[in-house]
Amino acid sequence: MNVHAGLPIVLGVAPTWLSAWLTPIWVLAVGVVLGLLVLLALWGLLWLVARNAARGVPLAVQEGVLLPILGVCLAMAAFAAVGALLVREPGGMLRSLTRLTATGSYEWQFDIPQPAAGAAENVSHPVDVSFQGRELRRFRLSSDEPLVVSTTLQPERGVDPLLDVRGGKDFSWVRGEEGRSPFGHQPVARLYVQNMAERPARLRVTAETAPPYPEVVAMPVTALGVIGVFLLYLLQAGLVPKTSAIALATAKSEMAQPLYAINLALGCFLLILFVFVPYNTFGEDIKMLKDSGLTLILVLCIIQAVWGASTSVADEIEGRTALTVLSKPIGRRQFIFGKFLGIIWSVGLMFILLGFVFLVMIAYKPVYDARETANVEPTWVLCYQEVVRTVPGLVLAFLETVVLAALSVAIATRLPMLANFVICFSIYVLGHLTPLIVQSSVGEFEPVVFMGQLIATIFPVLDHFNIQAAVAAGVAVPLDYLGMALVYCILYTTIAMLLALVLFEDRDLA
Repeated sequence: MNVHAGLPIVLGVAPTWLSAWLTPIWVLAVGVVLGLLVLLALWGLLWLVARNAARGVPLAVQEGVLLPILGVCLAMAAFAAVGALLVREPGGMLRSLTRLTATGSYEWQFDIPQPAAGAAENVSHPVDVSFQGRELRRFRLSSDEPLVVSTTLQPERGVDPLLDVRGGKDFSWVRGEEGRSPFGHQPVARLYVQNMAERPARLRVTAETAPPYPEVVAMPVTALGVIGVFLLYLLQAGLVPKTSAIALATAKSEMAQPLYAINLALGCFLLILFVFVPYNTFGEDIKMLKDSGLTLILVLCIIQAVWGASTSVADEIEGRTALTVLSKPIGRRQFIFGKFLGIIWSVGLMFILLGFVFLVMIAYKPVYDARETANVEPTWVLCYQEVVRTVPGLVLAFLETVVLAALSVAIATRLPMLANFVICFSIYVLGHLTPLIVQSSVGEFEPVVFMGQLIATIFPVLDHFNIQAAVAAGVAVPLDYLGMALVYCILYTTIAMLLALVLFEDRDLA
C-alpha cells in the first residue's frame, strides 16, 4: 500500500478512490497490450513464412471493423502506460503475472522411516518440496503417526519443532483464517521431519499457492479475447473471401447508418446516467446497475441487428439490389451468410464499445456509492470483482443477439421490416417467458400443457442467456455454463441459417 495516496496525480500517485476505480480497467488494459504484442509477433512470423499473405493483413485491418476495434485497443494500450502512474504497485502486479503458471495446487507423499533402535537422538529426514511462502494460500500436513516438521535443521538441537502432526489429526493453515504463515515469505524447498513413533509413517503434504495479486489472471484472458477477435476476422477473410466481401460491405453500410450512431450515443449516455440514479436498494445499487446496463445493451444491439437484417436483406431484395449482387460470381448461400456475418461484426463492435463504457461505470459504482454515503472507500479488488462478474453477462447477451440476428435474417428473406421487428420482439418476449410458461402449465388442462411445450420446443429459450439470478446473488457465472450457452447458440443459429437458406433459395428476385 502506498503511503502517499493523498498526493496529487501530477506527482504520479492517485488518490485512493481514483486508484480503486481505475486499477481494474488498467488490469484489462495490460491484457489488451499483451494480446496486441502476440498478434504483432504472429504477423512477423507470417511475414517470414508467407510474405504475400502478410501484406494483406494491414489492408484487412484498415477496411473492416477491425480498424475501430484496433482504435479501442490502442486507446487501452495508452491507458496501460499512463495508468501505471495511478494504480497501486503496478510492478507487483506484473511480477504476479509471471508467477501465474508457477502457482497452483500441489501434493507430495513421503515415507518416513522409523527411528533407529538405540539411537541417541531422533534423526531428521529431509523431504523435498517447492513453493513460495508469500504465495501460500492453503497448507496441510497429514500423517498416520506423530511427526515433527520444520524448515530448518539445527544439528545441535535436531529439529526446530515448527509443526506438530499427531497421528490421525491434520495440521492445516488457511490464509486469512489462521494466524501468521508458518513459513513467512521465503521460498521453501525442503522440510525436515522427525518420526516420533516406533514404526514407519506416511506423510502427505498439500499446498495451494497463488501469486500475490491473483486478479492478474484477467490479463491473459483479455489477451486471448483480443487475439481471438482479430484471428477470427482474418481467418474469415482468408478462407471465404467472397462471403467476407459481402460481410465487409454489410458491416460498413450498417456502421454508416444514423441509427448506429444514435444507438451508440444513447447507450453511452444512459450507461453513464445509470451510475448516478438512486435505486433505493439499501446498498445493493450495483446489482440494479448491472441488470439495467445489460438489458440496455442487449435491447439496443437487438434493435440494430433486426434493423440491419431488414435493410441489408429485405430492402435489397425489394429494391432489386440483391439481383445485381447475385449476377456476379456469388451464390445465394454466400449472400445470406455474408449478410449475417456483416450484421454480427457490426453488432459485435457495438458490444465492445458499449461494453467498455459499461465496465468503466461498473468499476466506478462502488466508489461513487461509498463517497455518497460517507462509507469506507472500497478497495480496488472489490471493484475488480464487480467488473469480472459482469463480463460473462456481456458474453451471454452477445450470444443472445447472435441467435436473434440469425432469426431476423431468415425472416427478412420473406417479410419486410415492420413484420420482422414484430416477430423478433415477440420471440424475444416468449423466449424469456418460456420457463415460466412451462412451469405454469404443469397440472393445468391439456391445451395449456401442449402450447407451453410447443413454445419451448420451437422458440429459443433465451432465458438461458440471462444472468439476472447470478447478479442478484452476487456469484460468478461458471465457465461450463458459458460453454453450454455457446453450444446452444451455435446450434440454434445453425438451424436459423438453414431456414434462411431454404426460404431464400426459391425466392424470386426479379
